[in-house]
Amino acid sequence: MRVRSFIITFVILAAVIGGLAYVQFKVKPAMMAGFMSAPRPVNGVSVEEARPESWTPRLAAIGTFKAVPGIDVAGQLAGIIADVAVKNGQDVQQGALLFRIDDASEQADLKSNVATLKNAEIAYQRQQSLIARGVAAQANLDAAIAARDTAAAAVERARVIIAQKTLTAPFAGRIGIRKVDVGQYVAAGAALVSLQQLDPIYLDFPAPEQFFGDLALGQAVTAQVDLLGGVKVTGRIVNLDARVDRDTRTLLVRAEIDNPDKKILPGMFANVEVEAGVARNVVTMPRTAIAYSLYGDSVYVVVPSDAQKGFDGPLHVERRFVRLGDTRGERVATQEGVKSGDKVVTQGQIKLQPNAPVTIEANSGLPPQNPRPLQ
Repeated sequence: MRVRSFIITFVILAAVIGGLAYVQFKVKPAMMAGFMSAPRPVNGVSVEEARPESWTPRLAAIGTFKAVPGIDVAGQLAGIIADVAVKNGQDVQQGALLFRIDDASEQADLKSNVATLKNAEIAYQRQQSLIARGVAAQANLDAAIAARDTAAAAVERARVIIAQKTLTAPFAGRIGIRKVDVGQYVAAGAALVSLQQLDPIYLDFPAPEQFFGDLALGQAVTAQVDLLGGVKVTGRIVNLDARVDRDTRTLLVRAEIDNPDKKILPGMFANVEVEAGVARNVVTMPRTAIAYSLYGDSVYVVVPSDAQKGFDGPLHVERRFVRLGDTRGERVATQEGVKSGDKVVTQGQIKLQPNAPVTIEANSGLPPQNPRPLQ
């Protein structure tokens, strides 16, 4: 009985091992040969020709708007705020009253000093009359002149103090948010409110030192303000700093921008572009044609498989590594790897391999999307 069971088990194992060997050495090689001999699928792709363009070098930077001018209004003297003549966000003209610090004590001093000046003037005239009649010493007249001049100086000083406690706008601009209210005590030099002139407005941005020779006063500047929905404004360079920053190797450049609607505020940032240099010829292609990777950027170029038939015959793709230059909008300049007239693949790269057969499909690209909102 045991011998019979052993024989049955042996026969089953031999059958399984034989079946596996048949699949491994007969069926699988036949399947692999069939896959290898099957024609490679032909993929449809969208292409666009690389074309020559004339591009002027552009300096791109991030700038910050600055008021022309902008200050924090502060008093020279301490005291209690007696009057606030402006509202938050109000536009004021030069010389407009902003604040008045309590000057009741100074007004009283002024009246006292004026009375003293009158008395000193009378004493001076009396001594002058006595000198003319020869009945008074010159020393008395000199003392009267000194007393009169001292009283006049005291009057002038009182008036200056009163004027310093009346704060007016040194230039036309927009008031910020007040930091004080009526009845509040303020120290000398404490900021009371900001005053910013908004039209025109400065735009400061750093430029790499290698652009120094290509920048000049009066040169056009374009700035895109993302905080205002991507609006673009233009201006001109009005100042170049007198030194290059030793840490960043950049030069501070200042442009002046017209801001008639006063929507641009100091402290906002903008993407700045300045055309700097001589125009040069470059070969450009769409950004969608480029495959970026750690090993290098590359593109697929469609070429004829039959040189005689050209693009009317079978086609395949070549993978070419490229060296890229500037980017403008949806196009990129290439410095190496692609020449003018090459047909680069712009849609369908993900399914391609080097030397894969392809066909060019017209209008196979995605419809243009609405621009995304700027952030």
